Amino acid sequence: MLEGKTALVTGAAKGIGKAVAVAFAKEGCNIVLNYHSSLPDNVIKEIEGFDVKCMPVKGDVADFNFAAGLIKDVKNEFKTLDILVNNAGITRDMLLMRMSEEQFDSVIDTNLKGAFNMIRHASSLMLKQRSGSIINMASVVGITGNVGQANYAASKAGIIGLTKSVAKELAARGITCNAIAPGFVETDMTDVLAEDTKKAMLDVIPLKRYGQVKDIADAAVFLAKSSYITGQVLNVDGGMVM
Repeated sequence: MLEGKTALVTGAAKGIGKAVAVAFAKEGCNIVLNYHSSLPDNVIKEIEGFDVKCMPVKGDVADFNFAAGLIKDVKNEFKTLDILVNNAGITRDMLLMRMSEEQFDSVIDTNLKGAFNMIRHASSLMLKQRSGSIINMASVVGITGNVGQANYAASKAGIIGLTKSVAKELAARGITCNAIAPGFVETDMTDVLAEDTKKAMLDVIPLKRYGQVKDIADAAVFLAKSSYITGQVLNVDGGMVM
């Protein structure tokens, strides 16, 4: 169903982003792999191992002009863009009373403005195609809030509002837009948390296990294949938020 299509995944050097890119490669998609700082050599090799093309592009999605150039490069290379996964994200955790303006702005710029930038430029291409699937990475924190994460929670709540608005604007041209809200997923970002914090998280997960990056990647593939689901937030959290 997805074979021969083009999928662009932002923040795809590791963790959830890499897992999503690999999952779409398994489905036969050519991959545009965006990363911000460095890209392990094995990522491209793993993706190309599925007999698809992989186009790595370094850059910051928070930069409006970079996003425009990236979409232009995708059009030149692959002619179409069928799937956009806005995964790029950062954290700058701090209690509200101690949070700096830079800590707030940087998270909003990457997590929320970055998704806007990519959708803003990708949508013109998808509108001409009269097809496309946009998948935004939200978080359960964007639904519940979290101590020390006012910036991150605000960015992810914004992603949910952005998703629903985009879904309504683009639906008439056959373009879907959905969000995935991961719960506690084992990645490099969560590995640095204290053990008591991890245990506390596990205590509130009904399935009594942490999420794996494959769980999120499988959800992304499902949404990309679903032509009649749009404007939805799919919680992939082991039942943490119901």
